[in-house]
Amino acid sequence: MSDRLRPVATPSFDDWVAVRGASLLRFAYLLTGSQSEAEDAVQGALERALASWPRVSRTEDPETYVRRMIVNQHISLWRRWRRRVIPVVEVRGTTPDPADEVAGREVVRNLCAGLPPAQRAAVVLRFYQDMDYREIAVLLGCAESTARSHVHRALQVLRRELAKKDRDD
Repeated sequence: MSDRLRPVATPSFDDWVAVRGASLLRFAYLLTGSQSEAEDAVQGALERALASWPRVSRTEDPETYVRRMIVNQHISLWRRWRRRVIPVVEVRGTTPDPADEVAGREVVRNLCAGLPPAQRAAVVLRFYQDMDYREIAVLLGCAESTARSHVHRALQVLRRELAKKDRDD
């Protein structure tokens, strides 16, 4: 008999888990950083503890023993996961590179700079200031239909130039 074992009445496994289960789950959560991984680690450790409960319950501190089992279970889970991970050449579904977005904005800004002043003003007021055509017409001192025409023609030029730029790249 190990010196860590003590001859004390053993609580039932169910009673012990009812009292210490929440504490074990909190410990596992802090260890893993994930609720689902914590639940998996605790479940695996408790399955193993149940199989050897008569011996585990006689140790000086069954909770420390089971916590060590949780740590071991967690290590086993991430080792198995790491073996299943297969590196790939290209990762899909990642967020786009912010530099591409900035470069795209710069291209559009340069194209807008090349528009006639009335068209450039109409596009800026419509898409950057979110004004409706009536408000644009008032600010530009023209008819609403003319404001629409300015925006429409500017967008045609921008689309054409962007398509040309994409073909060149």
